[in-house]
Amino acid sequence: GTIPSLVGNLAVLEVLDLSNNVLKGSLPSELGLLGGGASLKRLGLSNNAFTGVIPIQVGRLQGASVLLKDNRFQNTSTTAPLSLCLEREVKEFDLADDTTLCPPERNALSNLYDSSKGAEWTNGSLWLDEYASYCDWKGVTCEDDMNHVVKVNLTNNGLSGRLSESIGNLTFMKELDLSDNDIKGSIPLELGKLSNLVYLRLSYNAFTGAAPDGLAEMKGLQLLQLQSNRITKIP
Repeated sequence: GTIPSLVGNLAVLEVLDLSNNVLKGSLPSELGLLGGGASLKRLGLSNNAFTGVIPIQVGRLQGASVLLKDNRFQNTSTTAPLSLCLEREVKEFDLADDTTLCPPERNALSNLYDSSKGAEWTNGSLWLDEYASYCDWKGVTCEDDMNHVVKVNLTNNGLSGRLSESIGNLTFMKELDLSDNDIKGSIPLELGKLSNLVYLRLSYNAFTGAAPDGLAEMKGLQLLQLQSNRITKIP
């Protein structure tokens, strides 16, 4: 059978474990009301036959372990809610490492947004949308059926804060342009891992310290612009 929407009436519940059954259909959004959204410690629905979209509300079960492995969510074209994948409110999500439901490149871009104060950007269209493809986020370009990020262009877009180390997880990226912003701190060493980079523009920011040695090993790099920062050493 299915889980009825009335399940949300269990407002003082601490554990709901329906794993290892033959339940099917979509998860009702009312699951987010379990335990009043705050007292539920465990939602166990693994090893069933659930399909469809994982509701955003499930990611708002504060402090809960959300266990959904061994269902059929991967058969849809929709990813899991971003906040659930990042475990922003839940204690644990057992599919957080599933690259289909929680694409690692989406996680990396989310960290970029947070570290560079994305809420203050001039234009952050679709960034951190729970379901929208990260390939449709402002300034992001993907190629091929695998949705690999090949270009990020956020020039003159009000970025500040710092540049997240997770930029090194965008390993397919060929072009990165974060020029004309106010990003501070050092350029992360992880940037030197981006061996496919052809075009790197970080000019007109407030970067400090030494540029990563890995930049010197980027054989395909054709354009490097770091001027108008406070960088003390370039390899």
